[in-house]
This record gives sequence, C-alpha cells and structure tokens, in this order.
Amino acid sequence: MSAFEAALFVFVLTTALATALLRDILAVIIVFAAYSLGMALFYAFLLAPDVAMTEAAIGAGVTTLLLLLALVKTSRPDLDYWLERPNISALVVFGALLVVIISTLGEFPAVGTADAPIWENPAVTQYYIENAYSDTHVTNAVTSVLAGYRGFDTFGEAVVVFAAGIATLLVLHREVFTRE
Repeated sequence: MSAFEAALFVFVLTTALATALLRDILAVIIVFAAYSLGMALFYAFLLAPDVAMTEAAIGAGVTTLLLLLALVKTSRPDLDYWLERPNISALVVFGALLVVIISTLGEFPAVGTADAPIWENPAVTQYYIENAYSDTHVTNAVTSVLAGYRGFDTFGEAVVVFAAGIATLLVLHREVFTRE
C-alpha cells in the first residue's frame, strides 16, 4: 500500500467516524462532503473514473447542497456538547469489522498487476482487451467499454446524474424566487 493509499484510507475512515459522532448538523454535512470527495478520489485512484465522477457529483455536490438547503429551512438546536456519546456495543462491532476489513487488505493484489484476477467472464474480458480500440477507436479501454459496449447503461447513469442536477437547480430556483 502506497503512502497516498494509506493517507486516503485514514482520511475516509476518519471522516466517516466524524460524520457518525459529531452533533452539530452543519459540521456533519461538511464532514460528509469531505468523506464523499475522499471516496471519489479513492475511486479515481482505483481507475474507476465513472464511479469517481458520480460520487463527486452526487455525493459531494448534490447531496451536500440539498442537505445545506434543508438546514437553512430548519432550525439548528443549541448543543451543550459537540460530540455524540458513542454506543459502546456499536463501537465494539465497528472495531471488530474494521479489524476484519484491514486484515483482508493485504490479500488483494496491487492495482494494475498482472496477477490480479479477471472478474466476470474471462472470455468477454479478453475480447474487450484485444478489440476495444479496433471496435470503438477509443484509446482508453475503460472508456471504450463504458461508451461503446455498455453505452445504454452509461447513458442511463448519465440520465440519473442529469436528473439529479436538474432537480437541484429546480429546488434552488424555487428557493431564490420564494425569498424575494
């Protein structure tokens, strides 16, 4: 594991824990947005740009905006403490799960190594690797699969992201005109 991977893992884990334990709603929204951006970076590092862009747009962008809008529409309670008192049994379960997850990380092959297993159907994967450029004339194999071979699926994902963006703009537009 590289230093970047380790730092990103610690960042994502810390922001997830902070999201669960913080009491101030605005702080939770900000930390959750940071968590989502960390996950988007993690997906990009794992060479999944479509998932990274969707996580950044929906998780960090649209969700944060809608949560902030909901916070503006509601009142923030006055808190005498800023950190939630954790449930000990839930913390023990979380700790056990974290140990199991961390203990399995060493068993995964490094990203891009030749000994990484080929998932799904090996014959189809091999076809994509051998024919992606000649079929689609796109140099990046992942982009060629997403745009060429899985075009309808990718189009569906793009429609969902577009619809979420339009819905957010409609909500914000309504907000602007109802305040005047």
